[in-house]
Amino acid sequence: MYFYAMRQLAAILFADITGYTAIMQENEQLARLKRKRFKDILTGTVQTFEGKILQNYGDGSLVIFSSARQAVSCGIKIQTQLQEEPRVDVRIGIHIGDVSVEDESIYGDGVNIASRIESAAIPGSILISGKVYEEIKNQDDITTLELGFFEFKNVKEAICVFAITNDGIIVPSRAALKGKTRTPVNRVAVLPFVNMSADPDNEYFSDGITEEILNTLTKIDNIQVTSRTSVFAFKGKNIDVRDIGVQLNVDKILEGSVRKSGNRLRITAQLINAADGYHIWSENYDRNLTDIFEIQDEISGIIANRLRENLSPDHAESPSRTGTKNIEAYTLYLKGLHAFNKLTPADTRQAIVYLENAITLEPSYAQAHAMIARAYTHLGSTGQMVPQKAFELVHKHADMALHLDATIAEGYMAKAAAYLYYEWRWEKAHDALQKAIHLNPTATNAYQLLAYYYVIVGKKEKAIVVMEEATKLDPLSPFVTHHLGNIYVINERYDDAIHQADKLLTMDPAMRISIELKAWSTGMKGEWAKALPLFLETHRLTNHPLKGLMGVGYAYGKLGEREKALECIRKIEQRQREEPGVVLDNDLAGIWYGLGDFDRTFYYIEESLKKRASTPALYLEYPAFKELKVDPRYEALMKRVRG
Repeated sequence: MYFYAMRQLAAILFADITGYTAIMQENEQLARLKRKRFKDILTGTVQTFEGKILQNYGDGSLVIFSSARQAVSCGIKIQTQLQEEPRVDVRIGIHIGDVSVEDESIYGDGVNIASRIESAAIPGSILISGKVYEEIKNQDDITTLELGFFEFKNVKEAICVFAITNDGIIVPSRAALKGKTRTPVNRVAVLPFVNMSADPDNEYFSDGITEEILNTLTKIDNIQVTSRTSVFAFKGKNIDVRDIGVQLNVDKILEGSVRKSGNRLRITAQLINAADGYHIWSENYDRNLTDIFEIQDEISGIIANRLRENLSPDHAESPSRTGTKNIEAYTLYLKGLHAFNKLTPADTRQAIVYLENAITLEPSYAQAHAMIARAYTHLGSTGQMVPQKAFELVHKHADMALHLDATIAEGYMAKAAAYLYYEWRWEKAHDALQKAIHLNPTATNAYQLLAYYYVIVGKKEKAIVVMEEATKLDPLSPFVTHHLGNIYVINERYDDAIHQADKLLTMDPAMRISIELKAWSTGMKGEWAKALPLFLETHRLTNHPLKGLMGVGYAYGKLGEREKALECIRKIEQRQREEPGVVLDNDLAGIWYGLGDFDRTFYYIEESLKKRASTPALYLEYPAFKELKVDPRYEALMKRVRG
């Protein structure tokens, strides 16, 4: 039996009787009866689910299992039996971890985490870690509720905790567990400042102020700042700051508003304690528009001092500003930032117009150059612009940004994307990404690129680790969630990818990238008949008869609907004629592959290679092209790509 191995991966279950000492003091006989009932049910149930009791300690026990499903099913059975009379109040916590078992003793971080989770539970409940949840989430007979991230004593990283919600199991609220965990320290979320101006078009300004303050805070040591996309998920929503604190795992929240009228500004800002909603600090600023830079620095400096009272004032100062002092250029920069964050090709092009106008007014505006580089990266890597032209502009503006200010993470991110998607200089991409993450640890776009780097160099599992880390930094980001799902697909973990897609669809049922992710994940499980309607919906949501057809054509090919697949090819070719600046060779390669025509597949891959339209070392790792690897042309092609 594996239980006697020195090192092993195990599902660890802790269970103990709640308030046993107090019961002993009041009624020793009752306490002994409860303990006997607990031990009898535990012993019999553990045996049924093939577990092993390693330790009994007074009023509790430590049990290990070979699978998470066995551990959870055992916990449910124990709790439901103990809820019957004579009732015994028991807490159960379960985690998966690497442990050492020797002479009936068990060691390892997994044991400590399981113990901490159990101690956070309430009578009648079962709490499990995120790792356990990932193993049992697709079991129809086990239901759960996510309670959020918790900071446990002597555990380095926050743990995502779930409650089992099966019939007969007590389900605690997050508040019921308050006081059992360590409070997050120096973790702040900057909520989108509300636009209070008469003109709703001034929203770009309030959003920009938010992002500028957020970016300033990321450069201050020992302060962890929630990434932009997660905080902007709360924009326009009336949610209690205490709930926001739970969802984002932060202890402080900055919120405020901006009123802009002509050349006058009124900015309000308040720093709030997330645990109880108490206002730690608040201030109103009535200033001229030209004072905006000083206001941002002042707000950032105050927050830094409030969050880092244990450090000297010198260490708490916000970093010096290296941007423009030209208010007109700054306004154009904010408009460009606002457009870029919409992430559509049309908005990205509009962002470039704003940003180029900003550097016309202020040629040494480093941040504007960096954002132009990122915008061209987006167009070049998605086939919306001829890659050669796009990535030449990426390097031009990224180099200028870094020449003006070597601390701009976006400059390194843009260059890394050029190395990864166009030049195929893998190690240079890796080095640039390491610099970007060092400068801005919350730059989840850099994590996404780093994950794809690991796929390219053959370390697919490490790509999962990177993207799962990104979800901790930006837990509500649809883009981070989507890319994690993509990495799961590459690792052939299709059910996990579908779970990520479903999470996205709860945010927005019409999110095209989510439906497409679910479609590919479903199809790769062999269920192309179920995938096809999802691909058709993805196509419909493009609102264009010639767009979003690759998945549709691929699915038709797999289902033997040759004529329908060929019709998709004809439409893509028509679009190519109508939009010569758009590169669609990969879409054509995909559909011909779905039809089983490897000759035409390789032809279009070669066409894509000539244009450097994408990275074959990356997209050919998708399982959708798995059968292509048996063709000798595949290995020859990959040797050329990888050098």
